[in-house]
Amino acid sequence: MNWLWMTVVTFFAGMGAGLGTGFAGMSAAAVISPMLITFLGMDSYMAVGIALSSDVLASAVSAYTYGKNKNLDIRNGLIMMGSVLAFTVVGSYVASLVPPATMGGFSVFMTFLLGIKFIVKPVMTTKEAMGEVAAKKRAVQSLIAGVMIGFICGFIGAGGGMMMLLILTSVLHYELKTAVGTSVFIMAFTAFTGAVSHFAIGGMPDLPVWILCVVFTFIWARIAAVFANKAEPKTLNRATGVVLVVLGVVVMGFQFLTRAA
Repeated sequence: MNWLWMTVVTFFAGMGAGLGTGFAGMSAAAVISPMLITFLGMDSYMAVGIALSSDVLASAVSAYTYGKNKNLDIRNGLIMMGSVLAFTVVGSYVASLVPPATMGGFSVFMTFLLGIKFIVKPVMTTKEAMGEVAAKKRAVQSLIAGVMIGFICGFIGAGGGMMMLLILTSVLHYELKTAVGTSVFIMAFTAFTGAVSHFAIGGMPDLPVWILCVVFTFIWARIAAVFANKAEPKTLNRATGVVLVVLGVVVMGFQFLTRAA
């Protein structure tokens, strides 16, 4: 494999994935997988494994940055994470019983639509408004939201980060920074679980590609998370929206190229 080409592909894959993770809690798998498959001819199962493992450190450093700036709801995040993990398994099992459908483009299209939503109708909920919800009610909401997110992600096989962001901001009415911080906190664990199972089943990945993807995604996620935590809510909404729209269009383009090839 040409080292220069491999570095260029992994750099842009890591940049897209890192910006998506740091700004919006988007799963790196949505960006890295199609790029590795399209431009490096990698096996799709291995590409997803590399993407998920890149997600682990990127989500962890983003969660640390959001947490340091007090934009992370750990208590309800843990409740949600438990139900997400449990119902992802349930969703996967149900999906195996129904006739196969092409749901791969769903999460990418949702990324694009969510980006437009942030630009047109920004999330302007404040932490004060969030604090008005009783702790018990918030815990129950988190549990139910986790069940919904886990089942849908298990059933369609993708979209965890975007589904969490959509439900946290639109259904649970989280302030945007806290929503992203909580989303990446949960994703660090779910991505780790997914990456371990992928490598356990599919074997070790292509080491140079793996290392480059992990490093580039980590760096760009850190940059995006630092910027996001310093930005004003309106600016952050617009920046998040633009990142999601651009990534949505680019990834849909990669999917089209893959089908045409």
